[in-house]
Order: sequence, then C-alpha cells, then structure tokens
Amino acid sequence: MDSKIDETKLIDSGEVYIAHPPHIWGGFSTAKVMYIVLAALALPSAAAVYFFGPRALYLIIVSMATALLTEFAIKKLRKKPFYMDGSALITGLLFALVLPPRIPFWMAIIGAAFSIAIAKEAFGGLGFNIFNPALAGRAFLAICFPAAMTSWYLPAKWFVPGYAAADAITSASPLSESYIYEGTRAALYKDLFFGNIAGSIGETSALAILIGGIILIVLRLIDWRIPAVYIGTVALGSLIFGNDVLFQVLSGGLMIGAFFMATDYVTSPVTGAGRIVFALGAGIITLLIRNFGSLPEGVAFSILIMNAFTPLIDKYVRPKPFGFVKKIAKKDGK
Repeated sequence: MDSKIDETKLIDSGEVYIAHPPHIWGGFSTAKVMYIVLAALALPSAAAVYFFGPRALYLIIVSMATALLTEFAIKKLRKKPFYMDGSALITGLLFALVLPPRIPFWMAIIGAAFSIAIAKEAFGGLGFNIFNPALAGRAFLAICFPAAMTSWYLPAKWFVPGYAAADAITSASPLSESYIYEGTRAALYKDLFFGNIAGSIGETSALAILIGGIILIVLRLIDWRIPAVYIGTVALGSLIFGNDVLFQVLSGGLMIGAFFMATDYVTSPVTGAGRIVFALGAGIITLLIRNFGSLPEGVAFSILIMNAFTPLIDKYVRPKPFGFVKKIAKKDGK
C-alpha cells in the first residue's frame, strides 16, 4: 500500500473491511447457522408442547420475546446496531426448554432478560460472552428461586376432553432420591427416551433432542466430539460408580446439554483436542455433582464451569503452527 494513503480514511470509506479472524467463509452466515439451529430445536420444542401442553408453548413465546426485546433495548442503550441474526431467539428458546413446566411467567421473563443483558451483552454481545447465556440464566433462577426451579410435574393430558390445569400432578425429578416409578425398567427407559416423564419442558424427550443434534452434526454445524465425549464420559463413569448407565444418560439435561449447550461456538474451545478436554471435564463434573453433590443434576453447572476454563484450554491445547521449528538451546557454545 502507498505510504501516502491515509489508511484510517480508506477503512472508514468502506473500501477496506477489517474483521476478526477466521477470514475463510464456510458458506454459512451467522444468521443462517442460527436459524438452522432454531429449526433443529423445533423438535424438542414440539415435544415440550405435546407432553406439557399449551403452557409450554406460552413459556417458549414469553422467553423468546423477552430475549429479543432485551437485546434490542441493550443495543440501543449501548448505541450499537441491532441485527436480527437469530442468536437472541436461540438463547430465549434454549432458556425456556430448561425450565420447569409450571414456573411463573414473570420468573421466566427475569431469567431471559438476565441471560441477554448480563450473560451476553454485558460482555460485549455475540462472540464475546464467556458463559452460555441460557444456562447462566437458568443458574441465576436456580439461586434466586430454588423452590420454583425444582417443582416438577408429570406430562399433562391436556388433549383429553375435560382436562384442566389444576389436574397437573406434581412429581419428583427422575434423578431425585425421592423419585419413584411405578412400572418396569423397560417402561421407564421408554418414557425417558420419548419424553413421557417429569422434568424441564425441553429436556425430557431424548429422541427429539437426538434427531435435532444429528441434523446439526450432519450439516457440520456442531462438532460430534463434544456430545460423544460428554455423554460417553457420563456413561463410563456411571458404570464405574455402579449406576444404571442408560438411566443416567437419558435422565435430566444431559442430552440437551451435550448437543445444544456444550457445543456453543463462543463458549467452547476452537480446536478438536480442546473440545475433547472440554467435554471430558464437563462429564466428570456432572458425575461428581450427581453422585456426591447436594443437587440431583449437574449438567448446567458443569458446562458453565468448563466455559470458564475454555480460554485456558485454548491456550494450552492448540496445534503447532505450520512451519514452526522449535529452538534448541545451545550447550558449551555449540
């Protein structure tokens, strides 16, 4: 470039565009990726509405609307441009899917607003947040409203004529020590796989989550290493601890956490080896919380803890630069 040219004016004119790496475009824009993920999440969302009724749909709508409006408001306050890239919608949807079916709407609004305003925008917005926003919002509500966040209900027969919301039956979470299942082990596995079980509205149907996750893996939008290693670690650890492996894998938020939370581009490592370390750590923490902690479930906190380690993992688990030659210290002047 000619040294006489004012580079600042050239950049400001739009003739040169400066951006953070990577600079190779893979054919998917940020918005396109986000909307494909939204489409994959439509499956567990549909299962949520089927098993927990219209209220689950209202909860999803309230959460997504709150997330979108909060991001719009924060961008205006920060005097930053607002882009409808779908990231706020994904945060709102994921947040709703990890909530109990009967949580008050005002709590969902507070949690969704926290997810965007504090866990995302306070760090600088998309691409700069340290923690997964949806899980940060869930953890915030779990601390502020522990009773509401641990109130579970059996799937509602809302499609049966004469059913009323008051007919909803409370139940313990499958991972709780007080949980009792009246049926055979095979029947329990079936209910866990299809979603006919108490839990957060979007985490009960392992089948719906698995289909959505496989779609993202096939499209190469998420790295298969994270869900495979995460779930595999929990399965192997459960075997070592003498727990029911299939029950541990299908219960709680492991499936949705492994496919849709731990694979978040921003808060997970950038290298394949780093992602294996990340997933391994999340699996071990989940096992420790489930077996020795006071909480029955540990997926949310395990992913958030590993989010904090992501920069460290990226620093020490990285490939050697092409053409790099390690210097060898000289001895005796040679």
